[in-house]
Amino acid sequence: MSTAITFSAYGPPEVLRLTEVDAPEPGPGQVRIRVRAASVNPLDLKIRSGLMAEAAPARFPVVPGLDAAGVVEAVGEGAAAAVGDEVLGVAVGGGYAEQALLEGPVAKPAALSWEVAASLVTVGRTAFRVLGQLGVPEGRTLLVHGAAGSVGVIAVQLAVARGITVIGTVAERDVERVTALGATAVRYGDGWVERVRAAAPGGVDFVFDASGAGVLADSVALTGDAGRVITIADMAAARHGVRFSAGTTEQGEDGLPQLVELASTGRLTLPIRRTYPLAEAARAHADLEARRNRGKAVLLP
Repeated sequence: MSTAITFSAYGPPEVLRLTEVDAPEPGPGQVRIRVRAASVNPLDLKIRSGLMAEAAPARFPVVPGLDAAGVVEAVGEGAAAAVGDEVLGVAVGGGYAEQALLEGPVAKPAALSWEVAASLVTVGRTAFRVLGQLGVPEGRTLLVHGAAGSVGVIAVQLAVARGITVIGTVAERDVERVTALGATAVRYGDGWVERVRAAAPGGVDFVFDASGAGVLADSVALTGDAGRVITIADMAAARHGVRFSAGTTEQGEDGLPQLVELASTGRLTLPIRRTYPLAEAARAHADLEARRNRGKAVLLP
């Protein structure tokens, strides 16, 4: 037997319970890990609350969690890892657990902390995917809405490293932090369009909306082309002719090995706001819903 966080009905954070479950058995290409860290993502909250029930109905009980990192203790046929390896990847069947299955595990360098290793997976792959879909050339200007969030922070750093001029909308408290990443940070809220225009007198070429704050119409107006705007957070995308990005890259390359290498050598940073014991998963969800975290939240079994 193993310990995991589960929920058997949609609802508030309090539906999350620490329970005993059977240890999962790895299938082809999978590994079972002893979890050292599991990332908490906004999508976890949407699944738990029932917001995703129509698109993807749950089969209760559910072990939440998209990402995890740990030490391999069992391998399936053809798995790209061996017992004892330190790895990270996509958690199959949930990562909020003492033991979890990973699909397509990626080696964790010794220099990379467990917390960052678990946190890179979903947000890093998302940022990498969207930048690839936008196809922003070097020397052009990219506006990132929600630049201080976990996806936005990675997108800013990847874009700056590619020679792209980046403007990021942020809260006042995050201006200095995002500016330090090489972007021009402007405050979001009323008047953001004028502030962006002042920061980019040559115009904005592309927009990556990671905020879902109702900015799509103005973003299309800034670029002059809805095809140059992508959102990962605004369900009104189709109404504005904007792409909603979800899933994997069109080329099948998620960039995770590259992101791991960048993070392990200090060329990519991802702030960890807080860690919680596995048993306090409900508290982690409540803090994220109340916006008490300004960085990644991580569970430590």
